[in-house]
Amino acid sequence: LKLQFLYLIALLITTSPMSALKVLVTQATGRVGKELIAHLAQARQAGRDVHIRAAVRTAGKADFVKALGADEVVSFDYDNRGTFAPALDGMNAVFSANPDPQADGHALFCEAVGEAKVDHAVRLSCFGADTITASYDPDVHASLEGVQVPGMLRGYWRDEEVLLKQLPKATTVLRANFFQGHIVKPETGSIDANGTFKSPLGECRNSFVSTNDIGEAAAVCFLEGVGRHGNKFYDLTGPTPQSMHEVAADLAKALGKDVKYIAQDIDAFEKDFGPQRRAFFEYLRNGFYTRCSPDFYNLTGKKPQPFIDYLLKKGKAGETGLEDMWKAGMWSKGKNVMAGHEA
Repeated sequence: LKLQFLYLIALLITTSPMSALKVLVTQATGRVGKELIAHLAQARQAGRDVHIRAAVRTAGKADFVKALGADEVVSFDYDNRGTFAPALDGMNAVFSANPDPQADGHALFCEAVGEAKVDHAVRLSCFGADTITASYDPDVHASLEGVQVPGMLRGYWRDEEVLLKQLPKATTVLRANFFQGHIVKPETGSIDANGTFKSPLGECRNSFVSTNDIGEAAAVCFLEGVGRHGNKFYDLTGPTPQSMHEVAADLAKALGKDVKYIAQDIDAFEKDFGPQRRAFFEYLRNGFYTRCSPDFYNLTGKKPQPFIDYLLKKGKAGETGLEDMWKAGMWSKGKNVMAGHEA
């Protein structure tokens, strides 16, 4: 009789409908957030009980995220602590992402996540932010003597830690490589004008990652749940490392015109974007971001998206990589957005 009772309990557990998944998506209009919303909406259409709340800073973007499948839109601002509790109210899951300069606001938001007793958080982080799962010394640079690990990367370490402090066993961390969509975004005007772009990365190959893949991986982690993905850390990369000359060749194929890469001196790059960005780019120049990870395949059963496919194929949110790259971004020449935000 005891065995029969245990069997019935197990049967009820395995055959009962899944509880409703109620996800707050921060950075909902960003490259990853919009893909996540579209994937979750597709799961809802297939019968999964999913409620999507999109957090946006600008009210004018509400129609955009609703068209992607968000059930509701809430005002949210990392610089306004008063927006945190209303955004989290009633949610049992949260996608955590923030612009680099808003790390302090994100740390305060994590406190609110802990107070809200969220069941599962998926954090968008950076490939190499490994203080939790490895033992990098912040004072030891990968390739330069007497130099610390780049401040931006140390900031990504902190961004993980403040969330894990609140949800140590209920957080999934997606450590993404440098985005494919960021490779030439500040150089699109030059590509349009004369078919050239500059970068200090040169011949060093990096496994740049598609933001479409990151959004899909986040959806998988939410839909399969914290029981499977809590306290897990996944490195997300592209399927092959590419040099700037190889990037130029893919851009030329996608645009149907000649595109040439012009090597840029790292000092000139620093003048364009500031010392914090330069320090981070040293890790893109020394092979630290070259390797390809199997984690996206392990999550989805398929290889990551190649750069050329990112450029030409529409993501779940309906945009090609080319369309996304030619939009304005946070990083622009002559503006150091990290000024005053070393880490």
